[in-house]
Amino acid sequence: MPTSDPIVIHSDGACSGNPGPGGWGTRIQYPDGRVRELGGAFEDTTNNRMEMWAAVQGLKAIGDAGPVTMVTDSEYLRKGITEWIHGWKRRGWMTAAKKPVLNQDLWRELDALNRKGIKWEYTRGHAGDPGNERCDDIAQSFSKGGTPDLRDDTQ
Repeated sequence: MPTSDPIVIHSDGACSGNPGPGGWGTRIQYPDGRVRELGGAFEDTTNNRMEMWAAVQGLKAIGDAGPVTMVTDSEYLRKGITEWIHGWKRRGWMTAAKKPVLNQDLWRELDALNRKGIKWEYTRGHAGDPGNERCDDIAQSFSKGGTPDLRDDTQ
């Protein structure tokens, strides 16, 4: 039985200073070739929060559609949602060192959005992955006060 091609979501975050002004970018590529880009800015945030926010927004934008390949250049995000989160939840959202998990609000949101059919993949940042490079451009622009043009073929 053939499987359908996945929706591919690239996500990236950026911060001008850490903490400081931040931006995020998400690129959703549908199997039929349509693309939808999302992004935004936060006045005072961290790079990790922007990485997570970008993934949250991508998953919210597609709803229950799937299957999905989530591509990130953040090992913190990928390992957090696929490995570490199980222990955090078991320990009542505490780390192995018995400290509260940082960014718990976003981890809980990601956990609620994560489902069977989502494959989390890591790509090295700034290494030529076109989807990742585009998300980096969007996130960097927003973090520096810019307003990049965002593509949306879905309307």
